[in-house]
Amino acid sequence: MIRLPQLGRDPNSPFPPIEMALDEPEGLLAFGGDLSPQRLINAYAQGIFPWYSEGQPLLWWSPDPRMLLNVAELKISRSLRRHLRQSEWLISINRDFEQVIDHCAELPRRGQNGTWITGDMQQAYCRLHDCGVAHSLEVWQGEQLVGGIYGIALGQFFFGESMFSRASNGSKTALTALCRAMRLKGMCWLDGQVESDHLTSLGFFPRPRADFVLALSHNPPTLVEFGPLDHAALQPAALAIWIPADSGDPAFPSPSLTR
Repeated sequence: MIRLPQLGRDPNSPFPPIEMALDEPEGLLAFGGDLSPQRLINAYAQGIFPWYSEGQPLLWWSPDPRMLLNVAELKISRSLRRHLRQSEWLISINRDFEQVIDHCAELPRRGQNGTWITGDMQQAYCRLHDCGVAHSLEVWQGEQLVGGIYGIALGQFFFGESMFSRASNGSKTALTALCRAMRLKGMCWLDGQVESDHLTSLGFFPRPRADFVLALSHNPPTLVEFGPLDHAALQPAALAIWIPADSGDPAFPSPSLTR
């Protein structure tokens, strides 16, 4: 029988030490609490995130290892670069956060019935967006949204939550634009949460949870303002020739995580 710590009602009530997370199911740490902005910010700052389905209690996770991307090591395939060179899509930031999360919730997931992005989750992340904590990248074909990604930005970390594609390369284009935006803001790390072959193909690498959490402890959870960015640098033609490790980008902090 699994016995989990239950979180208190106060949004600032502490999470259990991450070392208490279960091995099976991998990373399950606690249940209960709420999805208030303060609770979610506290969670992400400690390497914890909510993940549950309709009919389940609110569950909190911190898996080990943690799938992370050093954005300077993003892998952009030749086929994606060719697509970007020919694309007439437009990229935006925070233009339609609500529609991005709606599309992510509607996307069928292999091996899953229903969605983990419940109505309560959608409302919670929209509140975080209103607070300037959650952000979205959108890919547009005319007025149609064909790809997007959303997540949480705190300090040098972006915690990716979900992405979707309604056209070939839609989500990869959104991810590439996000990494470019992060590079321009001097941000280091994109959190992909759990291992998958798809993330590995993009350059993500599993890191020990202890190293990840140690890096977070040195990462002030400050808000990130994406508004002032040069949006021309995020458009497909610019992404097609972008080299993620290019030293011509703004100063890139020395990573505190190593393989």
